[in-house]
Amino acid sequence: MILHELIDYETLRLIWWLLLGVLLIAFATTGGFDLGVGTLLPFVARTDTERRVAINTIGATWEGNQVWLILGGGAIFAAWPPLYAVSFSGFYLAMFAILFALILRPVGFKYRSKRDSARWRNGWDWALFIGGFVPALIFGVAVGNVLQGVPFRFADDMRIFYEGSFFALLNPYALLCGLLSVAMLTMHGAAWLVLKASGPVAERARSYGSLAALAVIVLFALGGLFLWIGVGGYRITSDISPIGPSNPLLKTVALEKGAWLTNYTAHSWMIIAPVLGFVGAALAFIAMRAKHEVMTLLFSKVAILGIISTVGLSMFPFILPSSLDPRSSLTVWDASSSHMTLFIMLVVTVIFLPIIFAYTAWVYKVLWGKVDEKSVTDKNSHAY
Repeated sequence: MILHELIDYETLRLIWWLLLGVLLIAFATTGGFDLGVGTLLPFVARTDTERRVAINTIGATWEGNQVWLILGGGAIFAAWPPLYAVSFSGFYLAMFAILFALILRPVGFKYRSKRDSARWRNGWDWALFIGGFVPALIFGVAVGNVLQGVPFRFADDMRIFYEGSFFALLNPYALLCGLLSVAMLTMHGAAWLVLKASGPVAERARSYGSLAALAVIVLFALGGLFLWIGVGGYRITSDISPIGPSNPLLKTVALEKGAWLTNYTAHSWMIIAPVLGFVGAALAFIAMRAKHEVMTLLFSKVAILGIISTVGLSMFPFILPSSLDPRSSLTVWDASSSHMTLFIMLVVTVIFLPIIFAYTAWVYKVLWGKVDEKSVTDKNSHAY
């Protein structure tokens, strides 16, 4: 037996679909509170010292949290090449806007305190806000467009044609998903500030975080409602082999209203995902008001897990539907790398992913504790 045949092709494809979800959730639950803190910065901190407190709650860990974003992009490139090709070319300007905003963060961290000028520091603080708000918004807008279908098609020779534009991405449903993403990560950032900051910063974060948690519940419900009555979903109408070749043109697909909800009828256990989204946000709100710091962050993570899982389970087996030519839609069963490639990548992942988890946990343990005004004003500290 050839070594890579120890795990069949269907199982490997399913494992890599799950791993992609794990990486996205890991980024949202770690890098997500970095984005949330940036979004909240102009509102929870009113003095330079308070802003430094907020910034230094993420200053020691934000770089490590970016690992999950890089791993997610790498997983898409290696495990789902057609998905990488379509999304990174079709969403090129959106990706550029995200990268530009993310680049503002390290520059802002490093340079805001280089000059003793209120105008200088205020400018960098707004740059940090952009670095948090813009990626959070565009990530959600991208998900909203994926749920509606992306305007691409494959020619018979598998060349990709994308016929959308950047401004077409900013449609009403996508913007609703973008606002949900901003609210979700703002809630998460507030939960982190409640846990890691002290004094007025933590108190204001609790107030804004409570509002964000309520917004998550409302926007998540609206998103599901519109998905049911207003946004068409996709359904495979022909036979498709889970171990077949990676050629999306070998199937037929229909666009139907409410099709994204059929998985919940066929597999009732999937309802746990949206339930976790609603319950997690509600419990985060309760914990925030009751001043249970650790539980607030935990429930916020549960909400993120539920919301992202809802998208993935609703779409399965689709990973990128096409609004231009439904037949070109990419699915788990026809858009992956080869059997051997997925197996080799899985072996590498099994070795290195636990190491990354262990190192990340160790870093957070070492850097545990609150950030207060004394710690950032101490001349012997390495605070931003």
